[in-house]
Amino acid sequence: MPHSYRPTGIPGLTREMIDALMAMFEKASAGAIAVDRESRITWINDSYCRLLGVREVDVIGRPVRRIIPHTRMPEVVASGDPLLLDIMEHDGQQLVVTRLPYFDEGGVVTGAIACILYDDLQPLTPLVARYRRLHQDLQAARKALARHARGTRYSLSDFIGASPAALEVKRKARLAAGREMPVLLQGETGTGKEVLAQAVHAASTRAERPFVAVNVAAIPENLLEAEFFGVAAGAYTGAGKNRDGRFQLAHGGTLFLDEVGDMPLPLQAKLLRALQEGEVESLGSNQVQAVDVRVIAATSRDLGQMTSDGTFRSDLYYRLNVMEIAVPPLRDRLADLGILCESLLADLSDGPGLGAEITDEALALLARHHWPGNIRELRNVLERALTLNENAESLDHEVLAQVLPDLELPAGTAPGAADDPEPGVPGRGQTLAAAVASAERAAIESALAASRGNRSQAARLLGISRSVLYQKLDRLS
Repeated sequence: MPHSYRPTGIPGLTREMIDALMAMFEKASAGAIAVDRESRITWINDSYCRLLGVREVDVIGRPVRRIIPHTRMPEVVASGDPLLLDIMEHDGQQLVVTRLPYFDEGGVVTGAIACILYDDLQPLTPLVARYRRLHQDLQAARKALARHARGTRYSLSDFIGASPAALEVKRKARLAAGREMPVLLQGETGTGKEVLAQAVHAASTRAERPFVAVNVAAIPENLLEAEFFGVAAGAYTGAGKNRDGRFQLAHGGTLFLDEVGDMPLPLQAKLLRALQEGEVESLGSNQVQAVDVRVIAATSRDLGQMTSDGTFRSDLYYRLNVMEIAVPPLRDRLADLGILCESLLADLSDGPGLGAEITDEALALLARHHWPGNIRELRNVLERALTLNENAESLDHEVLAQVLPDLELPAGTAPGAADDPEPGVPGRGQTLAAAVASAERAAIESALAASRGNRSQAARLLGISRSVLYQKLDRLS
């Protein structure tokens, strides 16, 4: 008759059990290591030494984090809880590891052992693909909810680009997110100022509080004060009850003032007082309400020049412009054109990998356009091209010439060629496609440098999937 298994009462593996399993760890894993209760290395196998580029004699007795900076072994020793499946990054490589504590007979943690299950994520591709699909569904659900609530739809990863200009914008946005100061976003229409405003809010300590946006240019001047500060019951005919303004709705969160340069002077004075005093007074009321809002303003106009002209209050300008982020136009960051098209086409096709691709010749054609409408115009062009060629698997220069007729090439001219035959100048002859490819290569190299060779982080910086990055690297190699 079989004997039933009876646990010993010890909360995990004992040293004796670990010793029995050591041979299996040595043979089956891509690397294994053990530490004591002070998280000092007590054993490491040859394969892990080769992976780390160290010798066993040099690491035994040393703190594990001195050798493996990103390890979570000290956490396992401190908590006594195993980490059965984790992904650890080391020197640009992703390792799937398991970490187990071990105990003495009294149930006290005396150390931990870890082994590398996979040093390549390829065997986990189906699992990772499923996770990515679930993540995309979650992001879509969040965006749908945000449309019905005062939340945000965008994070900093939605500001696509890895050119020096785009990376500088992201750097300043991260700085702004960590502080409570007002932010002024200056840039042409369609450059992504609202995406950045939402991203700053989403990365700040106010992320769980309301994000309230108001387009100053879209509201009639005689209604602006009521929109900003609310209306008391009986303030005017038809005002039957109290109504909160945007300041009250944004209490505790962020108020985004889009096109603030269009604000009339009388309201500028009231806005300045609200920002300085942290209180507002509803229209028709004599009651003062305290409000706590972080203001992010955006404009496509030159507020500095407007202060000189007297059309914008200098004191309000300096109040809003504590941290300025200049958002560059698309024509000044054409290196991002390729990855912007990849992202926009995936979005227009309801998911990455489902939409049409764009050829190098088509990118070269797009690079010749001035883009007065910036990224908003680029999205419009791609959407029209897809609509007119709904069964096309790729967008080439001929397809895009249909929606950019001012750039249509003369008959018999090679794709990307221009009227001027001067060689070696970007935008002329066959060199334009090469210039765009070179710009894309520079953007990818910049992202890889910024992420220290970590391709997953580089793909996030570029705003593309890791698989798309690999495809581009293969094409550029």
